[in-house]
Amino acid sequence: MSIRLGDTAPDFTADSTEGTINFHEWLGDSWGVLFSHPKDFTPVCTTELGAVAKLKGEFDKRGVKVVGVSVDDVTDHNAWKSDIEETQGTALNFPLIGDKDKKVAELYEMIHPNSLDSLTVRTVFVIGPDKKIKLTITYPASTGRNFNEILRVIDSLQLTAKYSVSTPVDWKDGDDVIIAPAISDEDAEKKFPKGFKKLKPYLRLTPQPNK
Repeated sequence: MSIRLGDTAPDFTADSTEGTINFHEWLGDSWGVLFSHPKDFTPVCTTELGAVAKLKGEFDKRGVKVVGVSVDDVTDHNAWKSDIEETQGTALNFPLIGDKDKKVAELYEMIHPNSLDSLTVRTVFVIGPDKKIKLTITYPASTGRNFNEILRVIDSLQLTAKYSVSTPVDWKDGDDVIIAPAISDEDAEKKFPKGFKKLKPYLRLTPQPNK
């Protein structure tokens, strides 16, 4: 069965470069990003892990914990860290899970036999404080991810979890948002004191509520 939005993120215990991780306990009340890479000592993965390390402060500001995983073991991860720092200009500052037995990969269905029959594809899971899956993205092994896009989606997820709004195409933090269609104009005037622009009865834009 595939993991779908709203499902509880499977719990697991695994070794990592920062010690044993009991996943749900490690997440605590934080948001989380769990992302897989196909294999250690590979070029695209090296650039991705460097990018996430550089963005660690941005994830921290949003209360998001990040953790990587591949089917290599922690010994390989630790050996690889110096390459990442040398080539990407930043040290690894988040844990990498060793998954030699593919326990985590199988729990999260990170191995796609028609793509890579024994290695994890580039999968991203965003997990809420309630341990529910909020986002899944899967890339082929040949394509590096855009982690600024993942931060953008997290901004949207965190905003829409608190307010009765959704975010339009290409939205970024600070842009106008869409009022939920279920809210009447009368209630919208009370809930959104900054006012709103009514383009259609079902399409009403309002300034971002928490700005």
